[in-house]
Amino acid sequence: MEVTIGKGPELIKQAQSIRYQAFTLEQNIPTELDLDGLDEVSFHALVRDEYKSVATARLTIKENGSSVMARVAVLEEYRGLGIASKIVKALIEHADNIDVASIEIHAHGYLRGYYEQFGFEFIKEVEIVGEHQLIEMQLQLKCI
Repeated sequence: MEVTIGKGPELIKQAQSIRYQAFTLEQNIPTELDLDGLDEVSFHALVRDEYKSVATARLTIKENGSSVMARVAVLEEYRGLGIASKIVKALIEHADNIDVASIEIHAHGYLRGYYEQFGFEFIKEVEIVGEHQLIEMQLQLKCI
């Protein structure tokens, strides 16, 4: 299973479908919180198993050269196979290749240790989305 990164409408459609299943149906996060208007200006990473899209994440580049990684989602039956790690690593590499200075994430609090494995550092607790406490973390790629 390879990671594809791009900005096309088909990637966005497939990413939104995965996110709907993972966030709206499983985690009871309202769809309107997921569809925040940033999909069209973001890079989307997508993992496919044969012809089925199974995982996604999004990287939004800010004007100041920093970025936000968000919407990391893996279909339930594909969890535990290392696919999320593969997609996170691919987006970090992509960000580094296009000279992004840093990556910020707002992750579920219980994932702090997971993201620290990639070099992200805890910044602070942030909003609660649905029933989930999110934390802000950051990975510095280049000096600003």
